[in-house]
Order: sequence, then structure tokens, then C-alpha cells
Amino acid sequence: MTADLAGQPLRTLVVEDDPAVAALHRGFVERHPRFTVVGSAQTGADAVRLAKALAPQVVLLDVYLPDASGLDVLQHLRRMPGPPVDVIATTAARELDTVRRAMAGGVQHYLVKPFTAAMLHERLDEIWRLHEEVRHAATRLDQDEVDRLLAGTRSGPTRLPKGLSERSLALVVAALVEACRDGSDASAAEVGDVAGMSRVSARRYLEHLVALGRAEMNPRYGSAGRPENRYRPNGLTPA
Repeated sequence: MTADLAGQPLRTLVVEDDPAVAALHRGFVERHPRFTVVGSAQTGADAVRLAKALAPQVVLLDVYLPDASGLDVLQHLRRMPGPPVDVIATTAARELDTVRRAMAGGVQHYLVKPFTAAMLHERLDEIWRLHEEVRHAATRLDQDEVDRLLAGTRSGPTRLPKGLSERSLALVVAALVEACRDGSDASAAEVGDVAGMSRVSARRYLEHLVALGRAEMNPRYGSAGRPENRYRPNGLTPA
């Protein structure tokens, strides 16, 4: 994350192999008054080349590229000299392993296509806010200031309930889609197994997704008459 000049829009690179989708995403970014698109790349090689030449502060990065994985491009971005770039994964990739690798590579947000301009603008607002906090922070931080900045990177634009993190939410979304890939539903324990977390933790995230309308919950009654809540994605399955 860079220390930016006050009032200057954040320079953004759009990496997307589909020209129509690239134009759409470019339009989304250009509608935000605090961001400007400085370039667009359709391949991994072009993305790395333009990142070196244009020094963007933000990259919208597709995972499926014709010559390389966007995750490989992400690693190149992380090895580049200079201030680190903020990366938003904008992709149709819903596989749990892909989400985990993107998170490990340091993506700030993970947007599953198709998404709306409003959804992207929420993520861009969060990145702008963090840039501003860093710009106004002292050179040396005390523990409270470090905790505040780190909390800012963990708090999603949808204001997650206390104790939930956006990264773990992304894992649960990917796990739910994976568990229900055959059109069935899944229990919190099954989703937790796929996501690598406890049943109780998975249930909290699933209940949050239900509250957002991104998942459906249906009780299933067993032989003893005790219901087990089952979940299925709502609008999260591949198009």
C-alpha cells in the first residue's frame, strides 16, 4: 500500500482476457471518482509488463488468463520493487484452493464474476480508506495504531459481525459452492470440513450468508425428529 498525494486518484490496472468484460470493469473503475484506469492487459505477460511500466497502485486481476494463471501474475506483482500494489481478484474461479492461494498471495478482496459496479465500488472505497489511513499515519506506529490498521484490512465493506473476517467468509463461500456442486445442500459440519474450520465457525458464516441473501437454509428432520439445518448457495453457483 502506497503513501499517496492528497486528492490524487489511485492508478488502476485492469487485467482481463475478455475484451468485453475488460471494458465493463474499466467503466466500473472510471465511474469511481477516486480511481483512474492507467492500462488494461489481456495476458499474464502483458500484465507484468504494464505493471512494471505503469506502476499501478491497484490491480483488478483475473485468474483465468490465456498464457498464465493470475495467481502467477500475483506472485510477480509481489516480487516487484517499490510500494506494494493492492490487488482485487475479479474472476469466475470459485475453487477453494484458488481462493486460498489468492488469499495467501495477499489479495485485498476477491470478487466472483459477474459482479455489479456497486460491489466493486464498495471494495474500492475500502482500499481508498486504507490508503488515506496509511497516508496520515506516523512513520513509527504504536501497538494501537498497528492493530487499527490491521483491523481495517480485515474488515469487509459489508461490515461483518464481530468475530468474522472477510477472508474466512470467502473460504466458506468457496466451500459451500464446492460442497453443493452437484445441486445438493450441505450441513455446517460438511462446509467446515471443506473450508478447514470447525462446524460452529462455519455455521456462523453460513448464517451471515443467509442474512445477506447469498445462501438458503432449510431444516432437514432426521429419524429422531431433530432438525439439521442444511445450506445451499443462492446466486453463488457458476453461471
